Amino acid sequence: MRKWMRERFKRRKKPSENVSEATGKIGQAIDPTKPAPLVPSYPDAPSHEPEDESAVAPAVPRGKKYEVETQPDSPSTPSADSPINKQPSQKAPKGVVVLTIGLPGSGKTTWYKRRGVTPLSSDMLRTILFDNITEQRYQSLVFSTLRSLLRARLVARMPWNYVDATNLSPKERKQWIQMARSMGYEAQAVFFDVPVEVCLERNRKRERMVPEDVMQRMAAKLRPPTFEEGFAKIIVVRVKSRDGAPASSAEDDLA
Repeated sequence: MRKWMRERFKRRKKPSENVSEATGKIGQAIDPTKPAPLVPSYPDAPSHEPEDESAVAPAVPRGKKYEVETQPDSPSTPSADSPINKQPSQKAPKGVVVLTIGLPGSGKTTWYKRRGVTPLSSDMLRTILFDNITEQRYQSLVFSTLRSLLRARLVARMPWNYVDATNLSPKERKQWIQMARSMGYEAQAVFFDVPVEVCLERNRKRERMVPEDVMQRMAAKLRPPTFEEGFAKIIVVRVKSRDGAPASSAEDDLA
């Protein structure tokens, strides 16, 4: 029996040797009737700094745009070049909020009357709330109500809005400017650059006179408006000189 098994294994034909792995299967023989398999070539790795800049970016036809976007480290964070992070173009303002700035007697009320404008004013509110234009005990209530009225006008999309108050310092003007800009409005200033002596002289002729010591303290507090505060336009109003020279009589538009 063993002899018979040995003879049987000797008669088996040996398979041809595999010299190709064209199909990826080990042990498959080459068929001489078929063309030789393609052999890929692997050139040397290029250097990190190409000699020609054209190797970095493809040629761009005229009139087209080529953009490169840098991926962020984290997939959940938009890249700096992504349109998500780009600021939208600035829209045109919905309207204008005008603040007059100046001492009592500087000519603010006359400026409004000359233009036929009825502004939101602290004097108007004192008359409405207390039946007394000289009431000074509830200043915070007066100006909080004044701000509420302005906000109502901005919500109603009124194009022109005027606030008649002294608005002496940047701190006093800050809330008005912030409200206007936060609601899509442009803030403008009309600064009455009138000497305190002229204001005092006019004040003495008024039926409702402000005490002179109060006027002096207000004059020390007065600061001209600046563009850094957020104003888009500043108009300076001056009085004529004693000799009537026109050089100081005009309204100067600083925008």
